[in-house]
Amino acid sequence: MESGAIESWKTPGGHRRTRLSRIARLMEPAAAPRAATVGQAVEAALSALSPTEFQAQEAPAYPVADSEATRLVALAASGLVDSPPEARFDRIVRLASTVTGSPIALISLLTAQRQWFKARVGLAAQETPREWAFCSHAIMHDDAFVVEDTSADTRFRDNPLVQGDPHIRFYAGVPLRDKAGNALGTLCVIDREPRKLRAAELQGLLDLAEIAMEELPDPPAG
Repeated sequence: MESGAIESWKTPGGHRRTRLSRIARLMEPAAAPRAATVGQAVEAALSALSPTEFQAQEAPAYPVADSEATRLVALAASGLVDSPPEARFDRIVRLASTVTGSPIALISLLTAQRQWFKARVGLAAQETPREWAFCSHAIMHDDAFVVEDTSADTRFRDNPLVQGDPHIRFYAGVPLRDKAGNALGTLCVIDREPRKLRAAELQGLLDLAEIAMEELPDPPAG
């Protein structure tokens, strides 16, 4: 400041003062490269935190839409997978079980490798391999996806979840989409006997899916 490189003035006490904006302008050229470096570091750190289960597989053993990669990015950003239980979602699966008369009801989230249950009733397992997931088919639909008798459906009759515990014979799932339209998973109900859903039961499941979608986190901007 004494050399005049920064505009300043003296106070009555003999101290020299300058405006903060003057110093900020001098620092801008040096700050820009650092900001770029920090930005690159953050991007690298975020990349390192994205496990392969949120990266679309080249030839998965389950059906996928063309938007699978985008869907997985949105699912990772939601922070829902492996998150603690939440009463708002637990209530929805309890109601789904009651409304449809189904012993099992789930909110299922689908990574590239796992079907993970955010909320569940009537099922002890927390997750299954993705290739076993009926919900992989459900998220390909705009409305409810229903399998009335798995033993009569070539897509599912040899599925380990049909041949073994929990011995699925009936499935109905509704895709749960975020506000950007990404199907993060489903609200589904399961029975161990083949059956049909009555119109009122199906409507109840659809209504509960709408409520569940209102609880999903907002998708990342851009």
